[in-house]
Amino acid sequence: MAASTEGATPRILVILGHPRVGSFCGALASAYEAGARAAGFEVERFDLAGLTFDPHVRLPSPRDQALEPDLARAQALIQWADHLVFVYPAWWGTLPALLKGFLDRVLTPGFAFAADEEDPANWTKLLKGRSAHLLVTMDTPSWVYRLIYRQPGHQAMRRATLGFCGVAPTFISTFAPVKPATEEARARWLDQARAEAARLPGRLHRHALLHRAGAWLRLLRLQFYPMAWVAYTIGALAAARHGSFSHPVYWLGYLCLFLMEALTVVSNEWFDQDTDRLNRHAGPFNGGSRVLADGELGPGSVRRAMAGLALALGAGLAALSAALAPSGGPGLAAMIALAALAAGYTVPPLKLVYRGLGELDVGLTHSFAAIFVGGLLQSGIWRDPFPWLMGLPLFLATLSAITLSALPDHEADGAVAKRTLAVLLGRRGAAWAALGFAVAAAACGVAWQQWGLFGGTSGLVVYLAIPHALLLVRAILRYLRRGAPCERIDGLMALALTYLLWFGIIPLAHLS
Repeated sequence: MAASTEGATPRILVILGHPRVGSFCGALASAYEAGARAAGFEVERFDLAGLTFDPHVRLPSPRDQALEPDLARAQALIQWADHLVFVYPAWWGTLPALLKGFLDRVLTPGFAFAADEEDPANWTKLLKGRSAHLLVTMDTPSWVYRLIYRQPGHQAMRRATLGFCGVAPTFISTFAPVKPATEEARARWLDQARAEAARLPGRLHRHALLHRAGAWLRLLRLQFYPMAWVAYTIGALAAARHGSFSHPVYWLGYLCLFLMEALTVVSNEWFDQDTDRLNRHAGPFNGGSRVLADGELGPGSVRRAMAGLALALGAGLAALSAALAPSGGPGLAAMIALAALAAGYTVPPLKLVYRGLGELDVGLTHSFAAIFVGGLLQSGIWRDPFPWLMGLPLFLATLSAITLSALPDHEADGAVAKRTLAVLLGRRGAAWAALGFAVAAAACGVAWQQWGLFGGTSGLVVYLAIPHALLLVRAILRYLRRGAPCERIDGLMALALTYLLWFGIIPLAHLS
């Protein structure tokens, strides 16, 4: 457990939040405490009913209200502990007043969290490295509390209180309904509480494995891969119009494309560490995965991942070369050039995003370049104008989305001399540029339909992109009217990313 020194006996703090020590909650707390001691843990017990403290925050900040001796001791024990066990009843769906008042007074700024005075949406979790377990009794049947009431007390403790301060994971055991329970049922519950401590190391180990697997998945940022696949597939299907399509070549090519994108995002994470650490506005669509900045994965792990992906990509290219022989040289060369262009977003010596070419790079690799490679691998024909024309609205829509994604990163990117359009043009200028790219993509899509390039029913769907474009333009204008602040714009980014789907899916449907 992270709060204790490596190899030390895990330390558990049992907090009884029921105002009556002789209650069934008190018996559950004693059972857990006995089980923890039998399992070899260091244990401290804290009964809130025996404390003397004012449960009310009477000053503007709880930090400014002097702690009573019992609360000062509570903070010291929370800092001492690796695992916090809260035992309490769910009254009116949530916590007893005694426990709520205790948390209000103890989890103070500077102890449990550190707020960002300039941006209240950002804070530092100061109780990281600790886990928790809630033993909760109630008279409501468990299924009613879960399905009908939506577990308000559980959610408040796990997410809004302990999670806010960095305590994770939080396990929950519910004992219900208590009032009609037989002595046999209560005895089983007490046995369960005694056994929970012995299960703790295994539970934490499984959680650590799942958390690490989740960190690797976040590092890969798989949400951005589908558009590269769509563009690549458009090129491959367009080549099939010339009577040339090989399934083995298609899948080997996509394997190389997938590994290339994985190598690109992992490399970006490595080379963007400085800006990621400064970024206060990172979100699901910007600021990287943050697994390095937040310490979820170590630098050595990410370096080894880059090396492994580079080797896997080399092996994939070798297999693709064998499948293309003897006349696949141009397709292989195009795939290698695409890999260099994609990785060159942040990787030296290109470092295109530091030279003012990052948005152009992303737009090209997710439209024209991927389409071109998909077609060239299949037919070897590069002069066919169809895939190039198909790539134009997709390029413009991608350019709009990638330009918007840099707006929340503007301050951090500028501090490390990363030359995104948001840095070069300012946030307002970049937002106007993104708006122009979005409008141009819609106009281009409509023009392609008018000229019969999309064709058929699938092509008529492009007109549905117009209201989507209007929604995106409206959202960008609202952002500009608010002064183009440096903040998270998740809703705006969701609109921009779903907007570009039109210009990939429509030609894909037409060619299928």
